[in-house]
Amino acid sequence: MLDFCRTPGPLKFLLEAVVLRRPCSKHWVAAFALVLSLALGLALAGEPAVVDKPAGAPCNKPLYLTFDTGHMGVAPLIAQVLEEHHVRVTFFVADEPAQTGVSSLNPAWAPWWRARAQAGHQFASHTLDHVYWLADLPKSNGFRMKPSAGPHTGQVSEFSAAQYCQAVQDAAHRIEDLTQMPALPLFRAPGGKTSPKLLAVSRACGFEHVGWSEAGFLGDELPSASYPNAQLLKKALDHIKTGDILMAHLGIWSRKDPWAPAVLEPLLVGLLQQGFCFRTLDQHPRYRAWIVQQTRTLGALKPSESLSQGSGS
Repeated sequence: MLDFCRTPGPLKFLLEAVVLRRPCSKHWVAAFALVLSLALGLALAGEPAVVDKPAGAPCNKPLYLTFDTGHMGVAPLIAQVLEEHHVRVTFFVADEPAQTGVSSLNPAWAPWWRARAQAGHQFASHTLDHVYWLADLPKSNGFRMKPSAGPHTGQVSEFSAAQYCQAVQDAAHRIEDLTQMPALPLFRAPGGKTSPKLLAVSRACGFEHVGWSEAGFLGDELPSASYPNAQLLKKALDHIKTGDILMAHLGIWSRKDPWAPAVLEPLLVGLLQQGFCFRTLDQHPRYRAWIVQQTRTLGALKPSESLSQGSGS
């Protein structure tokens, strides 16, 4: 007898919806119908999935897909799609609230993160408490910050340069603890919000900032009523170009029609068919030399309990 919940690939989503009339996961995406005809055709024909080139193979049209943490509700589905197409990505991690009731870098998530490390993905900091830069402090070397996670969620605080370094380092330490794999000496500021002073401070403590390309903003955090999945997919396939850094999330609370896997799978298939290949950021020409220079070693530093150590203002 066919085990629907173990059926791999796109066919699983059809069986869940049409045959079972309920999803094996509550996060089944109705908008998967956008690509159902293609995916179902491949599944029924027994043809192999469109897959990325091996990591060591020549890659003339590289792309760098990155995921920031989020509510993690679609994380298992994203992992499944990435594995089916042999795509390797870079995860920027923060300890954010998750739909499971435990935060995204809680030890309960260790098996999921460790499996991603074993599959060849890379990891970098997104600040442990997802701390937003608001402003530089003109009379000091510090910053006005606001975490959206952790014990000081929503509180505006003043961070010294040392405290911001700790903010970046703690997320790297946490993912290293969970994966037993050194994180990249890279970080992404929440919301991409930075200043020249913030970037200088982060570089001084060993972390280079990574944003995203204009066409690489995949739009999964935009309202689905105004930016439906079909529109986001078409825009990405039409405008992404060689060398772009792409950015999405492991779940966005506010988006009603989830972006993944409805857009993710046809996006990967479409880009691979256009001759693109995916690489992790340790292979990006802008960051390769920095990563070699700043190579991290497990256990080199001890993480603090929380990065939100600023004084409330």
